[in-house]
Amino acid sequence: MNKFISHQIEDSYKIKKKILNDSALINLLKEVSQRVIDTYKSGNKTLIAGNGGSAADAQHIAGEFVSKFYFDRPGLASQALTTDTSVLTAIANDYGFKNLFSRQIQANGCTGDLFIAISTSGNSENIIEALKECKNKGIVTVGLTGETGGKMAEICDYCIKVPSDSTPRIQESHILIGHIICAAVEEAIFGKGF
Repeated sequence: MNKFISHQIEDSYKIKKKILNDSALINLLKEVSQRVIDTYKSGNKTLIAGNGGSAADAQHIAGEFVSKFYFDRPGLASQALTTDTSVLTAIANDYGFKNLFSRQIQANGCTGDLFIAISTSGNSENIIEALKECKNKGIVTVGLTGETGGKMAEICDYCIKVPSDSTPRIQESHILIGHIICAAVEEAIFGKGF
């Protein structure tokens, strides 16, 4: 059991090390962080969505923006599109599961907002439909996905691909990336800056 646990930790560490050593990925993360900062400075909001564990990540990241990350400061407008059971079940029932997020973006998204789409495969149908709706509304899109990027890689304005094909490793890295963005936004807007 100890060997098994150590292997899990080692495996996670290897992916994080790959991210750390990938200067193009670090630069992309810097660019995305700046885009989120600009979104908030313009008075707009972030919308975030994913399925399963990625839905939990969407809620986690939105919570960090709305509440706080490192220090006390005013809340930042962010909405996880995975939380309102009445809305979710109405859309799924009336328009089908593939429209779960696109319908919410149609109703609540505004030009100048930023959508963070989370899918380990990059192929989740309801995420793809949401990304298409963002294009219709002039909403900037950021994808968090795995090493291939899937269909999302072709649609997103920015696609951050975690260098792994293992769902747990990708999800662990997605929350790390979400935390980096939250920290950068908080520091740029309310801290001492960089």
